[in-house]
Amino acid sequence: MANLDRRDFLRHSAAAAASLGAGLSAVPGSARTAETATPSVQDNPAAMPTGKIGKLTVSRLISGGNLISGWAHSRDLRYLPELQRRYNSEEKVLETLALCEQNGVNTIIADPAAKPMEIFAKHWKRGGKIQWIAEGHPSTTDLISNVQASIDHGASAVYVQGVIGDRWYKDGIFDKLAKLLDHVRSKGLPAGMGAHKLDVIIASETSGFKPDFYVKTLHHTNYWSTRRPDQNLDVVENPYDNYWCMDPEQTVEFMKTVKTPWIAFKTLAAGAIPPPSAFDFAFANGADFACVGMFDFQVAEDAQVAREMIAKHQQRTRPWHG
Repeated sequence: MANLDRRDFLRHSAAAAASLGAGLSAVPGSARTAETATPSVQDNPAAMPTGKIGKLTVSRLISGGNLISGWAHSRDLRYLPELQRRYNSEEKVLETLALCEQNGVNTIIADPAAKPMEIFAKHWKRGGKIQWIAEGHPSTTDLISNVQASIDHGASAVYVQGVIGDRWYKDGIFDKLAKLLDHVRSKGLPAGMGAHKLDVIIASETSGFKPDFYVKTLHHTNYWSTRRPDQNLDVVENPYDNYWCMDPEQTVEFMKTVKTPWIAFKTLAAGAIPPPSAFDFAFANGADFACVGMFDFQVAEDAQVAREMIAKHQQRTRPWHG
């Protein structure tokens, strides 16, 4: 598997270099040629398996929203966030959303900022149907306004963003988040709980929060930049930007007891693990959905790999939920 993973990494790197070269050579806002505007996809891509989150029918592969918001987990490569933002122009993001739908990815997770809201509105106006699961970013003095803004701008579901879940659990104010979940459900939308720390999911279960879905990190640790023994701070305090699931084995074991649909995120460890290895691990170990950030040149291949790994793990220890 190691040799296969390295070839996959090199293939992605070559594609990225070629695509970045083409994208950055154009003047922002200028007209694009047909070759750069429409990346090649299969004429009739196989249907992406789906599951249910509340009343929503959600593709088992979900797009991450960092390409819209401009976030980039870059470790010590400080130029990467700006490079990502320059490549993913508004038109490129709209192209990528269309590519996701063409390849069966019908849902995206993104933050509740003005930029994603504006781009989703334009995508939907063009006839796009992608569903937006919004991150919930409440403040300690206002649990509702941020969440309600996402609902007003077309969110199909809202969940407590992972860092919020981690931090509020650590600060001893976790119980306040029950009101946020209740508000989302009162609007007829699925309400979820996100976390990097498994303790947050355990607390949600023992407190009877009963969210409609969980969003919890899951990735193996067999990658070059995995944390060292001295990198032992939790995700909220971690300055190294090289791990997001501190307890994959414990997460896998605990989630076997949970019947709520589970969206695994950071399955690629922010690009450090090739998709075949990452998706194999996530779907084999109980994830019902995988949220993955994708550049346009990665969508078709990632969707194909996801379909293969989902088919491979139809029978597994944790039953499929959703």
